[in-house]
Formats: sequence, C-alpha cells, structure tokens
Amino acid sequence: MSRLNVNIDHIATIRQARRTNEPNPAAAAVICELAGADGITTHLRSDRRHIQDYDLLALRQVVVTHLNVEMAATDEMIEIALRVKPDVVTLVAERPQEITTEGGLDVVANRDAVKNAITKLQAAGIFVSTFIDPDVRQIKASARLGAFQVELCTASYALLNEHPGDMTVRKTKEIASEIERIRTATRAAKRAGVGVAAGHGLTYRNVAPIARIAEIEEFNIGHNIIARAALVGLDKAVREMIEAIHNATR
Repeated sequence: MSRLNVNIDHIATIRQARRTNEPNPAAAAVICELAGADGITTHLRSDRRHIQDYDLLALRQVVVTHLNVEMAATDEMIEIALRVKPDVVTLVAERPQEITTEGGLDVVANRDAVKNAITKLQAAGIFVSTFIDPDVRQIKASARLGAFQVELCTASYALLNEHPGDMTVRKTKEIASEIERIRTATRAAKRAGVGVAAGHGLTYRNVAPIARIAEIEEFNIGHNIIARAALVGLDKAVREMIEAIHNATR
C-alpha cells in the first residue's frame, strides 16, 4: 500500500505572507503525522520564499516518521542537508522565476552536480532521490549515479486533468496516454533497481488512476492538501487524501 508524505511548504507560504511566526510548519508536521501521514516533505528553495533554514532544524526535531527535504544539487544546499540530516534528500530542478517546480531534474545534463550531491549525502547516511520526468533515460541515469529512489513528476498528467479555463473537453485519450507513460516509467525504475515515488499537481480528484499503478510506493502531495485544510482543517484534509489513495487500490 502506497505511503503518503505531506508537503508542508504552503504552511510556510501563509506565514511568510506576513513575515510573522504563524502558522508554524513544525506544528503542521505534527498534525499531519497524527492524522496518519507516513512522512513530511518540504522544499528549501534558494530564494527562501517559504521554508527557512530554521524550519528544517525544527522539523528534524519533531518529525518522528520520515523527513524528506527537496533541494537543488548545489554546494549551499548540500552543506545544509549535511547539518540537518534529513532521512531523504530529493534533488529537484529549480528556477528563480518559477511559481513552483516546473518539471523534473535533467539528471543526464547535470550528471556531475547530481553525482557530487549523491556521493556527499550518501557518505553522511542520507538517502537520495531524484525528482524527474517519467523518462527512461533519466531513470537509468539516476540509478547509475546511486539514487535509491526516483520521484516521477506528474505535472503533465495533472495539467491534462485540471487546466484552469480549459475544461470544455475532457482530454481522455491524452490522460490515458500520460498514465501509460507513468506506468511504463515505474516498471523501468523497478528493472533498474530503484524505488518509485510520484508527485506534483496531484489532487483528491485525480490521484486514483496514479495510485492504481502498483509499482508506486510513495506519494508526495502538498498544495491540494493545504488548500483543502484551509476549509476543513489539516487533520481532516490529510485523512481524506490517505483515504483517496487507499480506496483506489481496493
């Protein structure tokens, strides 16, 4: 049964809107765990637009399940990870002007930086995952460089399902094709000997077809859960997403 890691970045987004002390990401992490989340995911960006360095230290103190920190494969971020010692570091692509992560990390083109990050983090006992597009070349490159897991970017699938202002025709063929692309990638990852996670743009409405892909072991979902939490509360929002994932495989 697939695990759910809740990404709490947008708890910090709300806090940073007023540059104040609340809501506290560490407190949110505790609520998520009590609601049944299998882990906590967060992204320390180079521009510090939401999560701050001190949040990672607090999260490392309170998270009792599994702490996954997303970051770029830069010397600055590697040094921070070596100090904080999360359970997993997920290497991601990052562009300063983007609203959110726009796609997977090109492991092939950034081989040296990725290899350097994986070598240093693994030497410190930190597992490394790569956030990549569902592409066999990227999967094989990640495996060769020593990643223990790949997280497949589901942005294209999510966009086909819920593109704002473009819902006149449901793109069923394109959606089915994207699901098959993700399924093919998961099988390639298993053949390469790496674990499989998935995330980006997944919601209560679109998660079921991806959750039915047996090889996916873990989901990292944030924005949709936090948005739902604004209406029904964080505990309920987390429980509802866990139920949506588990119901898909029953």
